[in-house]
Amino acid sequence: NNKMAIQQADKLLKKHKDLHCAKVLKAIGLQRTGKQDEAFVLAQEVAALEPTDDNSLQALTILYREMHRPELVTKLYEAAVKKVPSSEEYHSHLFMAYARVGEYKKMQQAGMALYKIVPKNPYYFWSVMSLIMQSISEQNENLSKTMFLPLAERMVEKMVKEDKIEAEAEVELYYMILERLGKHKEALDVIRGKLGEKLTSELQSRENKCMAMYKKLSKWPECNALSKRLLLKNSDDWQFYLTYFDSVFHLIDEAWIPPEGEQSVEGEVDYSIEQMAKFVLDRIAEESESTRQLRGPFLAKLELIRRLRLRGCNDEYKLGEPEELMFQYFKKFGDKPCCFTDLKVFVDLLSPSQYTKFINRLLGTLPQHEPSEGKLVLPTDTRALQRHLCIIQLSRLLGFYHVMDKNQKLDAVRELTLRYRHGLQFGKSCLKTELQFSDYYCLFAAHVLIDLWIETGEEDAVWHSLMLLEEGLSNSPSNAQFKLLLIRIYCVLGAFEPVVDLYSSLDAKHIQHDTIGYLLTRYAESLGQYAAASQSCNFALRFFHSNQKDTSEYIIQAYKYGAFEKIPEFIAFRNRLNNSLHFAQVRTERMLLDLLLEADISTSLEESVKSMSLNPEEDDIPWNDLCDNRDITVLFNWDPKDRDVSEEHRKLSLEEETIWLLIRSLTLRLVSGLTNLSHTVEPKNSEKTTENGVSSRIDTIRSLLQQLEVAVDSGKKFIDRKIQYPFLGPPPSRLAVFLSGGSCQCQTSSFYLINDIYEMDTHGLEETAEIQEGIQNSLKSLLEQLKEMFSKSKGDLIEVRNGHFKTHSGILENLVFFAETISLSLWVTSYCSGVLRPFKSNLQKKKKKKKDTPTAMPQVFTVFSEYVFGLQVLLSNVIDHIRGLEVTLTALKLEELSLEDSLLSEEEKTFTKTAQGKVQSSYKQSLQELGELLKKRLDTIKKLKL
Repeated sequence: NNKMAIQQADKLLKKHKDLHCAKVLKAIGLQRTGKQDEAFVLAQEVAALEPTDDNSLQALTILYREMHRPELVTKLYEAAVKKVPSSEEYHSHLFMAYARVGEYKKMQQAGMALYKIVPKNPYYFWSVMSLIMQSISEQNENLSKTMFLPLAERMVEKMVKEDKIEAEAEVELYYMILERLGKHKEALDVIRGKLGEKLTSELQSRENKCMAMYKKLSKWPECNALSKRLLLKNSDDWQFYLTYFDSVFHLIDEAWIPPEGEQSVEGEVDYSIEQMAKFVLDRIAEESESTRQLRGPFLAKLELIRRLRLRGCNDEYKLGEPEELMFQYFKKFGDKPCCFTDLKVFVDLLSPSQYTKFINRLLGTLPQHEPSEGKLVLPTDTRALQRHLCIIQLSRLLGFYHVMDKNQKLDAVRELTLRYRHGLQFGKSCLKTELQFSDYYCLFAAHVLIDLWIETGEEDAVWHSLMLLEEGLSNSPSNAQFKLLLIRIYCVLGAFEPVVDLYSSLDAKHIQHDTIGYLLTRYAESLGQYAAASQSCNFALRFFHSNQKDTSEYIIQAYKYGAFEKIPEFIAFRNRLNNSLHFAQVRTERMLLDLLLEADISTSLEESVKSMSLNPEEDDIPWNDLCDNRDITVLFNWDPKDRDVSEEHRKLSLEEETIWLLIRSLTLRLVSGLTNLSHTVEPKNSEKTTENGVSSRIDTIRSLLQQLEVAVDSGKKFIDRKIQYPFLGPPPSRLAVFLSGGSCQCQTSSFYLINDIYEMDTHGLEETAEIQEGIQNSLKSLLEQLKEMFSKSKGDLIEVRNGHFKTHSGILENLVFFAETISLSLWVTSYCSGVLRPFKSNLQKKKKKKKDTPTAMPQVFTVFSEYVFGLQVLLSNVIDHIRGLEVTLTALKLEELSLEDSLLSEEEKTFTKTAQGKVQSSYKQSLQELGELLKKRLDTIKKLKL
């Protein structure tokens, strides 16, 4: 209880005024109750006294960490070390404080100071590691390799000569330095020498490091002999098969033959295809005598055939036909879930003419029972079920499911559904956290139905797939693939409400907020669920912000336990997250969302922009270093190569997302720039305004507008390429709807209006007749464009024809863009009103003075008033339309839909209605939130008067 803690601290301080620790504990209480400023003042009072008691120092460290001010901890311990120079504890705390803020030079000095007080090896090597970190962070690579690393090398060599190397971590560090310096021969000598004997914590650590150095030094005979020796020990270690093959082919290419009377330090070398083929066949023969079944030797044979074929020399070595080998492999391992992924890599070895025969041979291995008439032969145990699953996965991979017509696909779905439900009997004893054995049948059927939906556009198929997935999820509540596919389908249908619960039930941990978070954040705002959008952005941002603090803690632990090789990895990990595309997207969308929901509603636009510390001149997105950390293959997929998610899709998706992020970022900066154009009360000549005055602010707006034009142009060119991603791949961005729905045109027109109004404001009414005419035309045109935008948002969200359900989620996306665009237009209108109002009042004052000669009011005032009235009417119409959509949705009685014609059982009808109900409810929620937002915007317009 923080309030109680503050009270207790106050009681203590009444008795002991100078009790530092009590003051700091009170400050922690204040910080946790939201009184940050008071807490900071109190903490600085204590820090200024430079305390040296452990309790105060620890408490202040906790407080500064919670304030995200780790740099203050360094000052604290610097002072403590000066006062108590012989304290090992304070020196080590100072070192860790520097580690938190990445002060590598100071870390090196602190490490050496600590070693001088207490000559322990770890402290000495902390200093060495800090030198390596200086070399890694140094921009100038030459300086890194000529100064920091050689110094680190000399420091370690000194310990080696004095025979003071004690721990494995110290040897690892020496190896790391030599490797970074490119001294591969010296590194190899260290590993193979006496120091290498200390490398014991990881299995085959020494061998792996040797192998890495052999490759760097192109010592292929040693590489070959070592991998061969390791394979003789364990013939199932796949990585060494690859090294073995690579090394033999290198030796063949170099026409290497063993020198007479000499042998490789690692043992016997294979340097011909005959020896390689014999070695693999020997491993297979050996496997047949093994008590444990090993997959490695069999896959190695297929890998060898693949490589020989690439070199155009397979047939001479009589390794066998790939089809036969894969068939034998299936017979041996077909009941293991890994069988499909093992064989997937090698299906290219089959020619298309062999596909049918191959699948039929596999089907022939299944247990044969006499089926009752017209009934399927169903598996009697999980092993038979797994074999059949593997066959249909391979069938889809070979394209059999893609050449089926509509009826064949529906028959396949019926069979898969039957097999799924039959297989549930094997998982009756499964826990809720375990997957059912037959889950893949259900997922597979859903994939076939999605194919049907995409090919025919008939929505019955998608409702059928939702029904199956909802049923699957009820039997297997922990199946992540069901949830991910449901998320994807519901989002495409425009229903975000069910997605929130599905995503939270996935229980995404840590890095997953970056790798799969895009599935949620891409659709949150675009489907009008603003509350859920805020929540999903917060989820992601909380992870990204804590990453900075967490990584520092990992680094400190790595220093403490001597895991030096992990430190550069942690730093690279932190940088990768800081440069994450998803982080930049969520940050930008979150700020735009906050402006949309609050600016000129609960707070003024100026206040909103100020609270976000937005500066139009600053761009905090690392465009050149953006990392695409999305896992776009997170959804399971058994499609053939030509339909699968490829590296090309990833590149195109990244290009599209980057263009869209640039447009959103420039929009945000333009809106924040609008608030900087503080209106000048007396019109004055623009020539006189100073470099850092208002004129430079309008220059910023103009520059951003030019950049926006270029970004929009790139977007149009990208969309013209008509790129289609696989359904199970990355979702397309909002770019296409932004460009086609009229939003882009309206927003750009609004921003150009700012420039004209600014010109009129600066030069005065008398000198800007032409500009005023431009403003009048722009206002009329903008109103027409907004009306045109609204016309694209008309129609019902759900259409029911002959008992069939059809959704129109595009209407929802257009409405959401309309709400964004009208809000942006209103911010510009508000600025316009702020400029015109003083002009009007000045003219009215002049009128009163010159009673005899009546002067006509400039037309711009009338046009502006008509524009504001037009906006009011338009928004009222949109709100009425949304209300109408809500009424239609509410009146839609799902239970009255005739689902009988699709021959569904009662249970199936229940799951279908569940899915339809979720979509209906989600649409209602979206319309409700959109309606509320637009009502608030209407109230804002009503207040706009000249």
